[in-house]
Amino acid sequence: MNILLELFLVFAKIGLFTIGGGYAMIPLITQEITQRNWLTLEGVIDIIAISEMTPGPFAINSATFIGIQQAGLIGGVAATMGVATPSFIIVVVVARYFTRFKDHHIVQGILSGLRPAVIGLIASSTLMIAQNAFYITGWEGWAKLLSAVDWRSIAIFALGLVGIIKLKIHPALMIIISAALGIIFFTWL
Repeated sequence: MNILLELFLVFAKIGLFTIGGGYAMIPLITQEITQRNWLTLEGVIDIIAISEMTPGPFAINSATFIGIQQAGLIGGVAATMGVATPSFIIVVVVARYFTRFKDHHIVQGILSGLRPAVIGLIASSTLMIAQNAFYITGWEGWAKLLSAVDWRSIAIFALGLVGIIKLKIHPALMIIISAALGIIFFTWL
């Protein structure tokens, strides 16, 4: 299959089955991208970090970056169009009919079923990223687990959590602080 068509179709599939926003799509992106050997798990996590640091929606940024990596600028366009097309069509249809059917018991049932699924997808993304970011290799007892954890990453995570929740540091500033800590911890220490 032509790489441009494949990029479009893969990201159209991701866009079609992404309910709950960008974070909910991380498991699907990870499976589709690693299965095709376009990126490793670490590469996907790097794309997630880059997509979060750059302006714009996560889904668009991820598709664009991966498309460019695979087929240059035109690959970025193909992947971006793929991820955006299903969402555009769904939003147009939902906008047209949602107010008329929002109180219907079937629509309410669908929404009630999707809410916990979205939370599960986001939670699985969080755990996958945490496992990779903190280098947890598996449960083999406390001694093995503690020696496998990257404490520098844990420290940056903890400082970010405290900074955002307790100290009310603006998220943009927290990203800059975390990047600076990354340079200090991973380059100089």
